[in-house]
Amino acid sequence: MRLVILVTVYMQYTLGKKEKLKSKKLIEQLFAEGKHVKAFPFRLIYLPINHGGESLIKAGVTVPKRNVKLAVNRNRIKRLMREVYRKNKHSFTENLSEPYIFMFIYMAKEAPNYIDLESSLKKLAVRFHTKIKEDD
Repeated sequence: MRLVILVTVYMQYTLGKKEKLKSKKLIEQLFAEGKHVKAFPFRLIYLPINHGGESLIKAGVTVPKRNVKLAVNRNRIKRLMREVYRKNKHSFTENLSEPYIFMFIYMAKEAPNYIDLESSLKKLAVRFHTKIKEDD
């Protein structure tokens, strides 16, 4: 009799309260001192800072009212952005040595679909990692 043991790497696909960027002071500091990376329709503003949280990254999402007028549409886009980030946050957290705060900004004027957002977020993760390697 042969016994096969499967080892699975446990990755939490959650976006809990401790992983969300809510501090007004941190958000102001992020916009004042942060660096940015773009992958249309996303713009990521990031800042390496000790935020005192348990997670490696604290993230927030925003959709400017200037680009998307109706609140219903802005809220739907934000829900999609959070979901895409939740499913793909492992691509941002790998190879990070220090904690970061993130703000994802949606720059397009038209409504996105999930597949396009996911591919753009993956491109953004690659660009983020190359940019922080260049900065070091």
